[in-house]
Amino acid sequence: MAFNRLVDADIDAENPRTKIRALPAGKLSKQFVLGFVVVTSAILIFAAWELNPLAFYLSPVALAIVFFYSFTKRFTRWAHVVLGLAMGIAPAAAWIAVRGTFDPRILLLTGAVVFWGAGFDILYSCQDFEFDHSFGVYSIPRAFGIRSALVIARMFHVITVALLAGMVAAFGLGKIAMVGVGIVALLLVYEHSLVKHDDLSRVNAAFFTMNGLISMGFLFFIAADVMVGK
Repeated sequence: MAFNRLVDADIDAENPRTKIRALPAGKLSKQFVLGFVVVTSAILIFAAWELNPLAFYLSPVALAIVFFYSFTKRFTRWAHVVLGLAMGIAPAAAWIAVRGTFDPRILLLTGAVVFWGAGFDILYSCQDFEFDHSFGVYSIPRAFGIRSALVIARMFHVITVALLAGMVAAFGLGKIAMVGVGIVALLLVYEHSLVKHDDLSRVNAAFFTMNGLISMGFLFFIAADVMVGK
């Protein structure tokens, strides 16, 4: 996040919605934020080294993906998907951190997070539709219009639910986990009901509140399934 704020400082300063952020508002200096990024990146790599060799070897790759996202809105409308990937590697990274090995099945959860994150980022970016046009920022709402962008976000979230169901099946989880997938689907439907092409007033509720409920709710159902299974 700090690196993203650093790279986007010039854009944030021009956008009425984001000009109150710490860097454009002058609350933090670019030197401080850069130092923060360097120190925390070093801590990440050291922590990965302490965990296991595979986590250590892949830690620079994880950083590269996360950092790369910050530049994508300057040249591709699909920056939302890259952001989804930056978040989607987290569950695979957690698996590697705990087990020290890679299991291809975890990529189903990675894929689910990719499309989940990309979908809700599209919803969020609808707020900047006019600014993106005027400042030349690439986004799906700018490329296709808000109405079509919302349709794409819905399609992404349908894929999310399918991948979550596939993950539950691949890991041999039970009915409680599958109920969790159903709850996620219902929450996503409600999330999309909050955002209309002509009414973006509840975007923050859809973006922050609902996605927090989705992530913690799914965790609860998966954990419950595993504990009952034991």
